[in-house]
Amino acid sequence: MRTIPVRINIVHPSGNCGDNRTTLFTPLQIGWIPKIFNRNTSHQPDSDTVILMPRPNTSPRPPRYDHALAITQLSVADPKLARLIQRAGPFILRVASTQSPFEALVESIIYQQLHGKAAATIHRRLLESFYPVTGDQHFAAQHLLDCPNEQLRAAGLSHNKSLALRDLAAKTLDGTVPTLPQIRRMSDTAIIEHLTQVRGIGTWTVEMLLIFRLGRPDVLPVSDYGVRKGFALTFGKLKPTDKVTPMDLPKPDVMHRRAKRWAPWRSIASWYLWRACDLAANKLTPLNP
Repeated sequence: MRTIPVRINIVHPSGNCGDNRTTLFTPLQIGWIPKIFNRNTSHQPDSDTVILMPRPNTSPRPPRYDHALAITQLSVADPKLARLIQRAGPFILRVASTQSPFEALVESIIYQQLHGKAAATIHRRLLESFYPVTGDQHFAAQHLLDCPNEQLRAAGLSHNKSLALRDLAAKTLDGTVPTLPQIRRMSDTAIIEHLTQVRGIGTWTVEMLLIFRLGRPDVLPVSDYGVRKGFALTFGKLKPTDKVTPMDLPKPDVMHRRAKRWAPWRSIASWYLWRACDLAANKLTPLNP
């Protein structure tokens, strides 16, 4: 698709001039560039000036389920898990529930197989590349489909991740990826079935979304290394000082059998299995040694 270089003078809300950069836009995107004026300053923007507004910072919140009841029932159902809960301390999981599935999965795809700091930089660059088009809002699926490949490469995205993001955008537009109001009414199984149709999105990624974005209480990610290691530390023969081998980690069927007694609170149990790893690595001080 043909692109047109446009020089954009980024101006922060304070009125101070910021970056002066040239960005590639498609002819369709040219019509979307907002002409935003800061009336509270003496700065008079030119026709190609865009006010760069910070994205809203939405603080994570506690999940809406009754985690005190969950911990009580888990402790009664499984004495070994109860001892882990006593050692690990309060349940402090927080969920970021205001992102749409599209926005959450954009982030998930970018973060796959990357160190957190590197992934955060790429994510920030991608968001910033759409600021002239979207202002302080997250870019939409159509924006992602229409942007040139050069824009994605400039943000640091690999070819495979660019393909995955475009597939996510296409499946968001055709309804395969539900909206936030829709996904809140869907079962865990239905969400996994829908979202794993997107290139690069597997069951584990959706399970993390269910636990940490949607706050679903009954998810057991049996393929997660930390959950498997925490299970071995809590219910198997693995010791904190042992070097972990594949033979030490439990099979999914073993985990599912034990976890039957944890329903309907398997997300909370999983969170404590992650804490078992923290205890073993001395990243968490046990409350009741």
